[in-house]
Amino acid sequence: MLKYIPVVVLTTSKAHEDILKAYGLHANCYITKPVDFEQFANVVRAIDQFWFTVVTLPTVGVHVR
Repeated sequence: MLKYIPVVVLTTSKAHEDILKAYGLHANCYITKPVDFEQFANVVRAIDQFWFTVVTLPTVGVHVR
């Protein structure tokens, strides 16, 4: 059941190896967080908007094969 939970990697790393590793471990997205608080808040709002408004996630209890 945990495989249906979206995994968002939010990190300060821009290293190509870290990006490849995250996606290799099945992360759904990799986001390099800005150091400026205002920009960081905008990124968090964008993540919220995307995952809770735009994306259609599977219904709990439904088996997808």
